[in-house]
Amino acid sequence: MRTFMGKLRIMSLTVAVVTASLGGLAGTTAAAPSEAYEWKNVVTGAGGGFVPGIIFNESEKDLIYARTDIGGAYRWNAANESWIPLTDFVGWDDWNKNGVDALATDPVDPDRVYMAVGTYTNSWDKNNGSILRSTDRGDTWQTTTLPFKVGGNMPGRSMGERLTVDPNDNSILYFGARSGHGLWKSTDYGVTWNEVTSFPNPGNYVQDPSNEYTSDIVGLAWITFDKTTGSAGQATQTIYVGVADKAQSVYRSTNGGLTWSAIAGQPTGFIPHHGVLDSNGSLYITYSDGVGPYDGEEGDVWKLNTSTGVWTNISPVPSSSTDNYFGYGGLAVDAQNPGTLMVATLNSWWPDATLFRSTDSGATWTRIWEFEGYPNRKLRYTQDISAAPWLTFGITPAPPEPSPKLGWMIGDLEIDPFDSDRMMYGTGATIYGTKNLTDWDDDKKINISVMAKGVEEIAVLDLISPPSGAHLLSGVGDVSGFRHNNLDQAPATIFTSPNYSSTESLDFAELSPNTMVRVGKADYAADPNAKSIGLSSDGGTTWYKANAEPAGTTGGGTVAISANGNRLVWSTSDKGVHYSTGGNSWTASTGIPAQAKVISDRVNPNKFYGFAAGKIYVSVNGGASFTASAATGLPIEGNADLDAVPGVEGELWFAGGSEEEGPYGLWHSTDSGATFTKLANVEEADSIGFGKAAPGQSVVALYTVAQIDGTRGFFRSDDGGANWVRINDDQHQYARVTTITGDPRLYGRVYLGTNGRGILYADRVGGNNGGGDGGGTPVTNSVITPVTAEFDRKADNQVNIPVTLTLNGNTLASIRNGNATLVSGTDYTLTGNEVVLSKNYLASLPNGAAALTFQFSAGAPATLNLLIKDTTAIPSGTIRIEMFNSNTQATGSSISPKFKLTNTGTTALNLSDVKIRYYYTINGEQPQNFFADWATAGSANVTGTFSALNPVRTGADHVLEIGFTASAGTLNAGQSTEIHTRISKSNWTNYTQTDDYSFAASQTSYTDWTKVTGHIAGSLQWGIEP
Repeated sequence: MRTFMGKLRIMSLTVAVVTASLGGLAGTTAAAPSEAYEWKNVVTGAGGGFVPGIIFNESEKDLIYARTDIGGAYRWNAANESWIPLTDFVGWDDWNKNGVDALATDPVDPDRVYMAVGTYTNSWDKNNGSILRSTDRGDTWQTTTLPFKVGGNMPGRSMGERLTVDPNDNSILYFGARSGHGLWKSTDYGVTWNEVTSFPNPGNYVQDPSNEYTSDIVGLAWITFDKTTGSAGQATQTIYVGVADKAQSVYRSTNGGLTWSAIAGQPTGFIPHHGVLDSNGSLYITYSDGVGPYDGEEGDVWKLNTSTGVWTNISPVPSSSTDNYFGYGGLAVDAQNPGTLMVATLNSWWPDATLFRSTDSGATWTRIWEFEGYPNRKLRYTQDISAAPWLTFGITPAPPEPSPKLGWMIGDLEIDPFDSDRMMYGTGATIYGTKNLTDWDDDKKINISVMAKGVEEIAVLDLISPPSGAHLLSGVGDVSGFRHNNLDQAPATIFTSPNYSSTESLDFAELSPNTMVRVGKADYAADPNAKSIGLSSDGGTTWYKANAEPAGTTGGGTVAISANGNRLVWSTSDKGVHYSTGGNSWTASTGIPAQAKVISDRVNPNKFYGFAAGKIYVSVNGGASFTASAATGLPIEGNADLDAVPGVEGELWFAGGSEEEGPYGLWHSTDSGATFTKLANVEEADSIGFGKAAPGQSVVALYTVAQIDGTRGFFRSDDGGANWVRINDDQHQYARVTTITGDPRLYGRVYLGTNGRGILYADRVGGNNGGGDGGGTPVTNSVITPVTAEFDRKADNQVNIPVTLTLNGNTLASIRNGNATLVSGTDYTLTGNEVVLSKNYLASLPNGAAALTFQFSAGAPATLNLLIKDTTAIPSGTIRIEMFNSNTQATGSSISPKFKLTNTGTTALNLSDVKIRYYYTINGEQPQNFFADWATAGSANVTGTFSALNPVRTGADHVLEIGFTASAGTLNAGQSTEIHTRISKSNWTNYTQTDDYSFAASQTSYTDWTKVTGHIAGSLQWGIEP
């Protein structure tokens, strides 16, 4: 199943002003029949989105809340150290309540908690913001709609907190608004609100007036009470407010908010991000030249002695220093030790964020890492990402940049007021924390780990559920996407190779489901040879870049792959629609408008469909040309989700439209889009998906995000749309659901992609997952014999390997080794039911384990596990060379081998006597460039020279010889040195590495490699020459 919902225009919906317990925020009418489902998050383990605020209650241990920018709020569950979502009741129409701009937990009555909600203050959000209030710790809520917007996903969202409860009289709350609306106050526990007209400065800072998103006034940043100036039941008299204004940014009232004045002597030129008052009367403030979460290039930390009025700059790295290239964001004061505080950079993007700690009120600081002879760093921490291993983002950057990082966008950092050892902070991807913070003060390492269990915040762009392999793969914003091998366990890695932040579209070949494609937007500025399209031949386990893409595109858009996996159609975000066979070259499609949404027929490999502005377009020649169908009545504006039914050629469903423009609903076609019929029983629909047929049914189960019988929700139909059942309730709505699909193998299973609450999956309560065949035919898997084999690369021992196929009615589609497809007639021959693997091909493989995947026309693939060895005698020398290629793509504009040279002798070795040779094919004679990207001995001390081989050898017509200058020094006995190299042609044309003699396609870490040679003073000491 594949589902993708394209946004043609942002929908405008209004929210009624209500005051009701949550789950009853929106009134309900007579609803469609319902069926109980159990809902769970698909686990990523880290959250995958920005956590701008963590709020500890000051009077009750372990009462902690976290707020997110688009994914609602959470409460800490100390029993299993996880987070409980509090806003899953938010529905389609009031989606903006999932943007939480501020949260306050009552220090007098811990059962009370408040949130300021609303997502955008610009035209993207037509709804005003609200104050939500709860008397049961967020289990249920009541709401008061404000007369202005609130910006949970606007610039400056990690400032705070903007919403606070008077610690002496908890019926009093203050809220600092955006957009020039100033300071607001409630005296009845947040039920009603009035502007504090005496507050003189609503803020004037605008991040970027030329951009609609960043052109609004940020407004007030934080509010802090001096509890000592009030008493129980009597309002606090002294209140501090931070304002986004670089000239006058900190204000104080000493009469309970009646009058206000800017504090004398305050610093100027920066914006106050957080303000915390300790029990000694010191007001600490972090400042930055931007409001975050992405900017911040300069900043300071200041302390105000509120008794004397003296301001002191206590910056760990002051803005006057050339070492300051960041602002300061997160700020925490240890409530049990008021002279102990911590601050975080906002933002130190390279090499990593930094946390600073002081135990003497900011007089001196230590940092969590520091340079110790560049690029080496001394760390005061260990980092455990076992809860979400993908937080490495699949990269291994060169030192000093680490992977994983401490984080970025660290706008909030908190020390537990009841436990000085516990600290948490939010990043752009997760929540990190520690339980041994005070070990820092004893010069020991603190243990930082992921503390985000239960937080799921990714914004989902596409989901697929193929008929074999992993049940679910996701394309998501910011963290690329995942193959979910286990829905209840964090994936090991995100999609990589190609790497890009967001996977906008994802598809698989219905008849060859291990063959997949995805598109996003690559960072061409960082890598001019990057690709925005990735291909997989193993069901999304690994990916490789296509050899080419449409000229000039920046990627993105939607992509479709033919039913047999041979043809690709890509509707790019900027260069129109193109088609390709295998991604090697692209040709513009004709007859279809740019930015149309494209899908493939799930049976006919030559048929593709497109949708744009109310029109259906059909191709019957693999995407080369499209013709507009005669279908009418489809929506021109609003959401648009077109999908093709598996197993039935030409059957389409379309969900979409908008309330404002109409029409809106669900349509069905059985003639390849020539005509569509609108379902009268569906009032509105925004996404459609398919799953395994119900027992006794021959049609797929339908799943939709829709309004039926006046009720918004998620619905299933087992009879082709004639009847529907609602499969969620009012407590499980998840705001805006962008995509829905069933599972072709499990009846009743449904997957949801949300805009900020991650991926959800659900099964029928008490039901099993059996079902009908949905019109499909049972498939028997093919079998290969043997499933294991050995090959000796020694010349005298090389033999072909025969493999017998038991096809069981299928046919052999391909044989793959990782990303590479073996060539029939060259790498192997197929005669009847026997494949013979060529000894020439096998000899080209590196020593070690290899897996050849046999893919068939239907059913599961089969794997031949090979052990490649080489019993050829190796020269007995005094060096050993380990190697791997950092770029293992079949083709690319660079070759990037990394070497580890070890002195296995008993005396020191002059590196200037050593040469390492790497053998390869140039694939088109051109001048070449050598780069030593990093070396233990220093990049400047590494040399590289190129030579053509005459005669040409098998797998090599050129050799790269790497050497060292005299300045590289010596390598002592038993020691190793690393060299990271890269070569390219002067015109940046591609190399083809597949058959290169020295290329190690399957190695991802240093491994003894005898296909590179090592020489000392001209004498071969390691390896075998080609």
